[in-house]
Amino acid sequence: MRRIMKIFSFRSVASICVITTGTGLAFQASNSNSKFVSSSSDTHSASLDFEEKFRTAVYGFRRSSRAISTISLVVLDYKYSLHGLVEDSEEYRLKLSEVHLRSAKRLLKLCQVNKGFYVKAGQFAASLRQTPNEYSSILSSLQDQSSTPQAVPCPFKDIKGVLINNLGSDISAMFLSLDEQPIAAASIAQVHRAILKSNQEVAIKVQYPGLMQHVKIDTTVMSFLSRTISWLFPDYRFDWLVSEFEKTILSELDFMQEARNAEGTSENFKKNNLVKIPQVYWEFTTRQVLTMEFCEGHKVDDIEFMKQSGIEPSKVAKALVEVFAEMIFVHGFVHGDPHPGNILVSLDSLNDGFTLVLLDHGIYKQLDEEFRLNYCRLWKAMITLDTDKILQLGEWFGVPKYSKYFPLIFTGRSFDSTSAIGMGMSNEEKRNLKQELKLLKMEDISSFMESLPSDFLTVLRTDALLRSIMRKLGVSQRVRILTYAKFALHGSSPKLNPATDAIVKVAYFRLKTCLSYLHLRLILAGIEALPSFQKFMHFMYSLCKRFFHAMKNIQMLSFP
Repeated sequence: MRRIMKIFSFRSVASICVITTGTGLAFQASNSNSKFVSSSSDTHSASLDFEEKFRTAVYGFRRSSRAISTISLVVLDYKYSLHGLVEDSEEYRLKLSEVHLRSAKRLLKLCQVNKGFYVKAGQFAASLRQTPNEYSSILSSLQDQSSTPQAVPCPFKDIKGVLINNLGSDISAMFLSLDEQPIAAASIAQVHRAILKSNQEVAIKVQYPGLMQHVKIDTTVMSFLSRTISWLFPDYRFDWLVSEFEKTILSELDFMQEARNAEGTSENFKKNNLVKIPQVYWEFTTRQVLTMEFCEGHKVDDIEFMKQSGIEPSKVAKALVEVFAEMIFVHGFVHGDPHPGNILVSLDSLNDGFTLVLLDHGIYKQLDEEFRLNYCRLWKAMITLDTDKILQLGEWFGVPKYSKYFPLIFTGRSFDSTSAIGMGMSNEEKRNLKQELKLLKMEDISSFMESLPSDFLTVLRTDALLRSIMRKLGVSQRVRILTYAKFALHGSSPKLNPATDAIVKVAYFRLKTCLSYLHLRLILAGIEALPSFQKFMHFMYSLCKRFFHAMKNIQMLSFP
């Protein structure tokens, strides 16, 4: 009975929190950046302004109430389902997995109902490798448009209002045609197809009106929830996750920055014919409107389209991982949201029959140069299993206690593994690792994530999304690992300019990089050949043993 009263009490408090906090946060966020109406303002305008604020507040209250009530149920489930269980016991682990699964399903439903930034938050959480498997498997469905409810398109009259406010009053003077039906609708904007006066076909990305107010409400609620969870469960600290997500979202709201990101990436890959970045039309681009060249294509994980078009998925996967490896290890300017909807495969008579079209350049990260170089060195150390170097770099990244888990996170091998790269671990290694991981607590994971530089979180997320695409394309992760190794060597070599540096110097460093990569491949070949060599030696030993045993028997028969 006491337990029931505790649950009832907790639910009562949760309900009060939903009502008071939901209302307070909604009205606070909806009024956070609003201007006071002066006494001389037009009464009708003031009335409309109040009406808009009231609608925004009600809308925000409904969304925040759903979020707070869902999180309250999740917290209640964890708190009482695990109560009294020994943390390291098998019963605890099984029960924890069950609660993870139930909670992930609740959060998926919340994201699907609230849509908008909740979908983005779910995608963001699912892409992190540190997320429990139950959460990542359930929330990863948010990346798949076929299983995720699409954003309801905004009425064209409202979209037209945004276009007029940003581009001018006479839209007909800018476009020969503008399709009122959007070709895509997402969480922050929808895209319309149009033709400019120059007969150029373009895609116009238009931000939803009043979006900033909704963002303030959603991020305020998420911040409140993360602090509440940290207070209830000190070992579960998610402030770092919310902080990174807020930075990501705010950068995505400025379409001028997105246009600059697109042009920067286009410049970086100007010599790569396999990559296509749609051209930006600056005269029709503002913070809320982005006009770019329209590009045809299919999602990068559409295997059926590739088969029908005679394109090998393995070649697409290899080209994709090379593009992002170059971004991370060489340029240090990384597309932070490479899910299948943002990467198209377009038919091309050249380049193995296809071109990769990169879309949605709102989320980018300029890596710190020292971080980029050390990340290159980390990959080289992981490939060669240079444990001393890994530990040394772990100190620099701020996680000396957890640096031994880097090979596990990125290459799927334990710190002292002898198995072939990309081939997983032996059963003995798995057993030893399982025993070791049992000693890790949620506090350790939170501490690890909080200590990492923000640049590291970006490459972790990008790497996780790439892995997912490669799995869908049926390509071994060994392809990704070898490609990363190649570009890590390239990225760690001095950056030279053939136009200004001496030809001999440029040729020398290129040769040095090629020889280093060849040396690395020989090491990998040796590691991969080791299991086969060991089997061969075991076979030869058994054969010799049988041979000598047979000879001994013959001698005994010959000399009774």
